[in-house]
Amino acid sequence: MTNPNIDVQKQGQSFWYDNIQRGIIASGELKELIGQYGVLGITSNPSIFEKAITSSGDYDADVIALVDQNADTKSIYEHLAISDIQAAADMLEPVYEQTNGVDGYISLEVSPTLAHDTQGTIEEARRLYAAVARKNLMVKVPSTPEGVPAIQQLISDGININVTLIFSLENYEAVARAYLAGLQARAERGEALNIASVASFFVSRVDVLVDKQLDEKIAVAESEERKAQLAGLKAKAAIANAKVAYAAFKRIFGEAQFSALKAKGARPQRVLWASTSTKNPAYKDTYYAEALIGPDTVNTLPPATLKAFADHGVVARTLDKDLGEAEHTLEALAAAGISMPEVWQKLQDDGVKLFADAFGSLMKGMEGKRSAIHARGVGSNLTLAAGYVDEVIKLKAASKVWAHDPSLWTDQPEHTKVIANRLGWLTVADHMLEQLPDLLAYRDEVTAKGMTEVVVLGMGGSSLAPDVLRVTFGADRTSGGLRLHVLDTTDATTVLALERQLDLSKTLFVVSSKSGGTLEVNAFYKYFRAKVDTINHDESGAHFIAITDEGTSLQALAASEGFGKTFINPTDIGGRYSALSYFGLVPALLAGIDIGKLLKRAVQMAGWCRPDSASNPGLWLGALMGGMALGGRDKISFIIDARIYTFGYWVEQLIAESTGKQDRGIVPVEGDLADGRGPLKVSLTDLGDDRFYIYMKLAGAPSDAADATEKLVAALKKAGAPVVEMTLADVYDLGAEFFRWEFATAVAGSVIGVNPFDEPNVTESKQNTRKLLDEYEGSGEFATEQDSKSPNGQINKLVRLVKPGDYMAIQAYLPYTPEVAEGLTKMRVMLRDRTGVPVTVGYGPRFLHSTGQLHKGGANNVVAVQLTYEPEDEALIPGEPFSFATLIRGQALGDFESLNAHGRRAIRLHLGDDIGAGFKKILKVLNNGAKRARSGRSGSGRSGSERATSERSQSARAAGRVSKSAKSGSPVAAKRSSAKATPPAKGSAPKKRATTPKAKAKK
Repeated sequence: MTNPNIDVQKQGQSFWYDNIQRGIIASGELKELIGQYGVLGITSNPSIFEKAITSSGDYDADVIALVDQNADTKSIYEHLAISDIQAAADMLEPVYEQTNGVDGYISLEVSPTLAHDTQGTIEEARRLYAAVARKNLMVKVPSTPEGVPAIQQLISDGININVTLIFSLENYEAVARAYLAGLQARAERGEALNIASVASFFVSRVDVLVDKQLDEKIAVAESEERKAQLAGLKAKAAIANAKVAYAAFKRIFGEAQFSALKAKGARPQRVLWASTSTKNPAYKDTYYAEALIGPDTVNTLPPATLKAFADHGVVARTLDKDLGEAEHTLEALAAAGISMPEVWQKLQDDGVKLFADAFGSLMKGMEGKRSAIHARGVGSNLTLAAGYVDEVIKLKAASKVWAHDPSLWTDQPEHTKVIANRLGWLTVADHMLEQLPDLLAYRDEVTAKGMTEVVVLGMGGSSLAPDVLRVTFGADRTSGGLRLHVLDTTDATTVLALERQLDLSKTLFVVSSKSGGTLEVNAFYKYFRAKVDTINHDESGAHFIAITDEGTSLQALAASEGFGKTFINPTDIGGRYSALSYFGLVPALLAGIDIGKLLKRAVQMAGWCRPDSASNPGLWLGALMGGMALGGRDKISFIIDARIYTFGYWVEQLIAESTGKQDRGIVPVEGDLADGRGPLKVSLTDLGDDRFYIYMKLAGAPSDAADATEKLVAALKKAGAPVVEMTLADVYDLGAEFFRWEFATAVAGSVIGVNPFDEPNVTESKQNTRKLLDEYEGSGEFATEQDSKSPNGQINKLVRLVKPGDYMAIQAYLPYTPEVAEGLTKMRVMLRDRTGVPVTVGYGPRFLHSTGQLHKGGANNVVAVQLTYEPEDEALIPGEPFSFATLIRGQALGDFESLNAHGRRAIRLHLGDDIGAGFKKILKVLNNGAKRARSGRSGSGRSGSERATSERSQSARAAGRVSKSAKSGSPVAAKRSSAKATPPAKGSAPKKRATTPKAKAKK
């Protein structure tokens, strides 16, 4: 049997492999490619290296060694890339010798950031050529106007050059002439002319763009005949373009100038066909490879195309046939209104940008690897968790996550089925990118109808991601869009304030609920549907769209009440993991945010989170979170750049609801050290030893708030606190962070021994609320309301119950106003400084769908203060026997009952109808209590900081509530339990904490 990949060589063409990775070199795969698949050379580019280095663990040993040497990011990349290039060059050297220097080359690209810098390109090419030090290296240089003179100089220098990103005949001819000029200069100096060069002419990308333009013209063509003419031109532009370029090659290298150089040993600059994989699945997978076979050419094939050609490729000399037809095709395209010069220029511009973006992503990925590995060895407080990092790597936790393997978390049958159906978030970004054209078309449809406002009616997972993006992006949107609002509270004051902002005739409401039956969302819909009905009854349904799961009551409601659109979200995604699905992205899209850019960052992060290695940013972070919690630091204090501070709202609910169950959990603390204005007043001596710190900052010109935050973080580090820093290149990196934290939280759940995809205690408060509302409907009052109100003076009694290892939770059933925000900030700072423990703030009822799970299902280390008030105005809910004010009262009381049922320390403070005065009273009571404590009249007389740090054993007992994971079925927990010792990490992990029984914790 013949081998098409070998047979093609008889036609004068060489196959090169468009891929490189350390694994294919070390495993022997490259030898197989050379021997069995006819590979005679290799090309690389930033996209290939980005995928190879950041999405595998092949390079971790080298990265760790280089980090230990304090190498910077670019130096690490170049070391890795050059090592691979040298190894591949050595394996290809026999091919180089056998072909007398015609083949056997490996290519390495100059930085794409130098595409428009002639001198910079020359200097970098010289440096790389010397560093690799292999005679069969080709340096890749783009064919930009600035690249062409660099090519001439580098050929004159005697450096082998692979010229890339050629699309047009004019560009090709300029490159060929530069090659000849470089050879001529060497000839005049009497130097050897045995220099090798290829001119990489890109193929399939031409059809992608031209076919798209043809489709647009077909859509508006007036006759079937015209449509057929245009359709007949599809899939022809690329091959026609290449054949005309090949004719130019034969003409140029048949001229007298080259003949004279050839007599002195020069070789022709072969044409290399790049981008020859088939992008359109309607075309044969070997379509371009078969059409471009001819002498003095190279075809660089990606893995799938190389193997497809070996299996069923047809070998025949096709390249120089039907030249007249190719020229006619280009003329017909011009006659159809397709400007090929514009196509060529756009493709080159896009290609330069694509490689530059890939290089930027590569540098970013390398920085992530460097930072993660560097952090493992910084300070004893972070190495505390190193054993857990090693443990999840040995368990191949990342592979199990991607394989949807429930055994990573539990072996209990009632949980495994649920887990297997909750991992759709892993690939949802790819899915949403596929939906992007339809989504963009929908946004155009909405704006064409004159809509100017969009309101998300949602709770928890369906509202927090849109709210993060709303605040973060603000007016910084790429393409206009509607003004975005998010309603996720049943507070009457907030509902009425939002209504007053809206022109209902130009407002689109997004009714957002995974289950379709969320109590609050249904109330929001009934309220605003009635309002819209009064101004536009006949078409009011068009003002509403739904986002929900398949088969929900909301889907049925949308159909029956004439909603303008219903988006069915993948059912295998839980609410808190839905940021990158329709729930998070449809509102962002309508607000004019470039969701494609967000999604691409998420996809990139997903690639980085695949390997089972310490350089996996999600795996490392999750192991760190879990390991820190088991070591006694079960509180994560977030210090977030003021420009992206709302990310804390989202990540708080993700971690709390995912890990807060089975009497354990990781407590996220957002905003008690820094908020949207910058750092809050804090004394580092008042912070306990049960926290570790995440500092998330945004690159760019720092503000005064950012400078102050940097000082706070520096002070924490100086004090020996464990701090992890994360830098976002820009706000679109939030797409990557959504994924990173989802992955990390899933891993952290395995480490501490919980199922991160259920929420067993969330329904308790909902059930209590429903019971109380039924009671209210019958009697007109809540029988338990008066009993659950506590005098303000009791807050000092509550404060005295706070112990080391605890945290306080302010549960604010209050309106979203600046006055309330200011009062809550003052209250939390006073409580934090008074007790020495972290203080969280959650608005009710929003937190019931997120952190409420931790308050009731986590360790009994929460001390809660519930705040309510009397709204000035009322807002009735059509079709319900209760108003928003009644609903939120029922929700507050229902949650308070649930806290009491779980033995939580909690009080309820009612601020009355004057919120400002109510806060003043509370702050005065707290201040007086603090004075009495300082004077020794309130118990022990110790300050909050003294209590919080008095005995490490008390923190260990608090951590014991977290460490009962050995009973959960988690393989990480099981290994710890069976070992009854530190995790296998050379003694670097903490000793296993004793388990605190639930009854004892409650007592």
